[in-house]
Amino acid sequence: MKFIIFIGLLTVGLTNVVIANDNKVKAFEIPRTTVVEVTDYSTGRSYPLFIKLPKSYRKNNHKNYPVIYLTDAWYAFQIVSGATRYPMNVNKMQQAIIVGISYQKGSKRDNSRVYDYTPTKVKSCRKKTGGASEYMSLLENVVFKYMAQNYRVDPSNRTFVGNSLGGLLGSYILLTKPQLFKNYILGSPSYWYDDKYIFRLEAMAARKQPVIEAKVFIGIGQRESKAYDSHYEMVDDAKLFYQKMVNWQQPKLTTKMIVIPDANHQTAFPTTAIQGLYWALGK
Repeated sequence: MKFIIFIGLLTVGLTNVVIANDNKVKAFEIPRTTVVEVTDYSTGRSYPLFIKLPKSYRKNNHKNYPVIYLTDAWYAFQIVSGATRYPMNVNKMQQAIIVGISYQKGSKRDNSRVYDYTPTKVKSCRKKTGGASEYMSLLENVVFKYMAQNYRVDPSNRTFVGNSLGGLLGSYILLTKPQLFKNYILGSPSYWYDDKYIFRLEAMAARKQPVIEAKVFIGIGQRESKAYDSHYEMVDDAKLFYQKMVNWQQPKLTTKMIVIPDANHQTAFPTTAIQGLYWALGK
């Protein structure tokens, strides 16, 4: 299965008008992409994976590649595929395999992402929550294994990219099993969830002082604040989490945070994704 976008073409010049009939226009495809389905047999849940290989993959038969793992695949895969194409092709960023993890097969609306990306059960929530630990097991025991068995991957160079609840999920993984990823790109993380549970978890993790060897990038829009477009004080929460990471004084932990001018929750992610990936994987 490939990603296909059907387009019509209308070109207007000073003297000529050229109209191409839709039936004659070739479909645009994201190159070197495929879709597969993996199943976690411990839960019976299946998930499509959107996979894109880097340009040099088939030429360098002996090279193992970094892998960028994306949550919210239907949204993030197209953005990250397009945004990384140029820097990878001109050798300013490490060429990497991109894997977008879609939602549970057969799930409706946002039920899958709300369950999969949230770390605790909240009784007042109308949707089922609290599946982050289960989802982390899916990543480690199903998705990573599938990629290792079928592609030339570098298991020491994985990057997590998540936005909103996906950013919350990435923070949860960082605090509970940080070795799963080398890099974490956390976009507009929903730290408000469950009365800011993530900060209670951070306090417990800080007391244990696990060794964290990772690069962590947080990006958030300037307007993601009660003073602007948000119901939550997401900017201050992101700044607080960032400061707590700095306070860990982990010598092998590298952190960066950006507040994107004029961006809100709907528009911040593309900038977060490319700036974070360029920072983590740039040459």
